[in-house]
Amino acid sequence: MNQLLNRYSEEVHQILAKYPPDRKRSAVMPLLYLAQRSTGRVSDQDMADIAEIIEISVTDVASIVGFYTLFHEEPGGRYRIQVCTDLPCALRGADQFLQEVCSELGIGVNQTTPDGLFTVEEVKCLAACHRAPVFQLQGDGEITYHEHQTVETARALFAELRSKSGVQPQTNQEAGDA
Repeated sequence: MNQLLNRYSEEVHQILAKYPPDRKRSAVMPLLYLAQRSTGRVSDQDMADIAEIIEISVTDVASIVGFYTLFHEEPGGRYRIQVCTDLPCALRGADQFLQEVCSELGIGVNQTTPDGLFTVEEVKCLAACHRAPVFQLQGDGEITYHEHQTVETARALFAELRSKSGVQPQTNQEAGDA
């Protein structure tokens, strides 16, 4: 039984209707987005379901998940902070910015804050080299770009997101005690 099709039958059919039957494999990215929408990640079962729906291999689906930073196989925070650190961005301070963001949140790269609110990830090329440091924020069904960042501007955004979510920050000592 295809769980994705069972859970989102109407939406799957709406997505497939946008493509000719012999080109339904082109629906892979919208289907991945649909699968990830509720949990913030694409499971192995989701990939198998998508492969079955559009008649391609699970390996083909997994290769797309692995390539694009918009799709996630691992659980993460409600908000994913993806900092670009490719060479042009690094030359504009992105590596230092990434370390400062991690320090500000009390976590390392590819880690999630104890409250489950933020995950920090290092990515390559967000197409904003001339506006670095830059990060893409994924969360609550949205993707937003934050350019010309400083630790202060990022801190203000994190505080706003914490306030919006009703989650109070833990101090580093509280996080260690938990």
